Amino acid sequence: MLQVDGSPHDWLQGRGPRLCLIGAIDDATSTVLEGFFTQAESSWGYFHLFSEIFKEYGLPQSIYTDCHSVFWTDREPTLQEQLINRTPTTEVGRGLEELGVTLILAHSPQAKGRIERLWNTFQDRLVSELRLAKAKTVEQATVVLDRYLPVHNRQFAKPAAAQPAWRKVSALKIERALCFKQQRTVAKDNTVTFEGTVLPIPKTSPFRSYAHKRIDVHVLLDGAVELFYQNEKIASFDSKTTHTIGLYRTISKKEGFRYGPISALSTKTPQPPP
Repeated sequence: MLQVDGSPHDWLQGRGPRLCLIGAIDDATSTVLEGFFTQAESSWGYFHLFSEIFKEYGLPQSIYTDCHSVFWTDREPTLQEQLINRTPTTEVGRGLEELGVTLILAHSPQAKGRIERLWNTFQDRLVSELRLAKAKTVEQATVVLDRYLPVHNRQFAKPAAAQPAWRKVSALKIERALCFKQQRTVAKDNTVTFEGTVLPIPKTSPFRSYAHKRIDVHVLLDGAVELFYQNEKIASFDSKTTHTIGLYRTISKKEGFRYGPISALSTKTPQPPP
């Protein structure tokens, strides 16, 4: 089991922007497997965290976290969800479900004490390291964090009492699960409108058209977009292309597109029913 969480804190002590440290700790060994600085907790942040861990170690049996809106939703089920008796979930919850990883929600900070204690340690020792390094940017803070994590693990991690239960999985399966997914209907001219941008679907045959078909749109973590019809990839656009065609528009100094590391997503945590 992994405990995951985000810690918004003045990590740079006023020398730079206020950051959030997102990380994961192995519940069995207290090893910090991954951590990185970002602006705030978001779906992209946890997709990135899980992608890095799953590719290096494999799949854990379960993920233990709080009831942040990234993991838990109180929205009403859609008609499609009602028809298949499916409980509404978030993008991250759906991704973990596709990989067969159980999501366990803690209902209080005390319940996830191991990672809460980790943040207390980091806010003392890591903050000191950042101050000594005079880190002022997220890039400089990342360099310090990468140097600090192995030192922390050597001091606080302990050997596993049993055989590790990681499950191997292909990088392609991880990529297909840990991404943003939506559905769109193909227009008569064999194009799809997504986030205000028209994406053309190349014709593989003059006799084959996807017009009026319902397809799946996958937005990958690097900004690339892939289109699928009945699990068959029918088009793909790399991140350079998606930027070129205007999918990622700039508002002030932040990207206005909501699928990315600097998206301004809500950090409000809804309260689950008792």
